[in-house]
Parts: sequence; C-alpha cells; structure tokens
Amino acid sequence: MSKEEIRKYGLELGADVVGFAAAGDYKSPRTPELTAVLPSVKSVVVLGYREVDGSLDSPNPRTSMTERFGIMDVAQKNNYLMARWLENRFRAKAAAVALSYPLNMGAPYFGLVADVSLRHAAVAAGLGVFGRHNLVIHPKFGTRLIFTAILTDLPLSSDPPVTEELCNDCGLCVDICPAKALETEGRTENMKCLRVSQPYGIGSAIGFLRKLAGAAPEEQKAMFMDPRFLSLYQASFIGFQYECFRCLAVCPAGR
Repeated sequence: MSKEEIRKYGLELGADVVGFAAAGDYKSPRTPELTAVLPSVKSVVVLGYREVDGSLDSPNPRTSMTERFGIMDVAQKNNYLMARWLENRFRAKAAAVALSYPLNMGAPYFGLVADVSLRHAAVAAGLGVFGRHNLVIHPKFGTRLIFTAILTDLPLSSDPPVTEELCNDCGLCVDICPAKALETEGRTENMKCLRVSQPYGIGSAIGFLRKLAGAAPEEQKAMFMDPRFLSLYQASFIGFQYECFRCLAVCPAGR
C-alpha cells in the first residue's frame, strides 16, 4: 500500500491536490467524531479542486455558482470512484464525505455543522493553513480550492503540515464582507453570512410562506410574480445557491 499510489489515482481523477491525514491529527471543535461516519476510520484522504478564476471573479453570481456546481458534480463522482477504488484495490473500507449537502438538519446542528469539517481535514492533510477569512489557504492555489474527503480504515500517515504563514493579514476579506460576518478574528458568524450568501435558503422560504398565508388574494397573486418568489422556486429544485463569493475572490494569496 502506498500513499503515492493513492495520490496518483486522485490526480488522475481530476483533483488538483491530494493529501492525507491520520484520523488522530484531525481536530475540529464543532463537528462530530469521525467514527460517527466510519466507526473503523484510521485516515482521511483529502482531494482539492481549484476554482476557475474567470468564473470566481465574475460580477455575475450565477456564473460563479455554475462553476461551483461543476466542482460539486465532479467531486461527488470522484468521491465515489475513489472510495470504490480503495475498497477494490486494498480491501479496505471507505466512506465518501459530502462536499456540501445533504446536511444534518436535526438538532443541534440545523444544517450549520457538517459531518466532517473539510477545512480542518485539509489543514490536517498538509494542504494549507487558515487565513483571516477562516478559509484554507494553499501554498499554490491560495483560497481558490474546494475540498472534499474520503474516510478509510487504511492506516495512512499525515502529510507534513504547512508551516509557512500564508495569510498576510491584509484585512481585505473583512472589509469586503457585506454581512460583516468576519469582524471577530477566528470566527465566522454563520447566520450573518448565510443571510447574504444564501438569500434564497430555507429562512427566506419560511418567511415568504408566512407572508403569503396572511395575504389577501390579490396580494398573493402579486407575490407569485415577484422575482423573489421566482428565485425561491428556482432554488427549490436547484438546491443551495451562493450569491456571494467575495472573501474568496478578494484574497490575494495564490494569485
């Protein structure tokens, strides 16, 4: 068994970076234990996919989100292929981690805490360090990497950690955040971020339905023609959509 053989396969699938973390080196303050996903887990294989610069820099949020959907589709497929390959090649157990949704919507998480923190897994796998925006900065790609992971019972050692300080503390991410979600260093105010970055999420849908229920028939008719309802309807079958990528786009690291 060779980490380099696994890394090579991940890169052949289309990942831009592949790293490894022993389960004991994964430290996340909010997420459940890795054993809640795979009881026999010993290691985490982390794959990273770079954002397309033109799409991320586009002032059109639909363009940026289309690119993100592409990463999600590729990563989901590759997670399955990597997990299946690990089981076939090494007779190991492997479990793919969701890149985004489905999320645990039950208490106490309510969709705000993932089953596995892919950011912390990436840091443990030597793929970067945290920046002021609380995102992972990679030595080459900067903030413009999206991570996903596979848990396995293969005993794999962690890759060397990144020791270089990659964040120059310029504060651009803090200043540009329209939600003011990064005011406290080391903390992202999730609800502030979500109100701006996902304006057509579940909170907006509940608010719209409550208003609709109390509206007169003529007002209800107008509400159904409102662009806000049309965006909520679109989100109902497309899934979670981000309207804000500013903290990623403005970060100078990896440019």
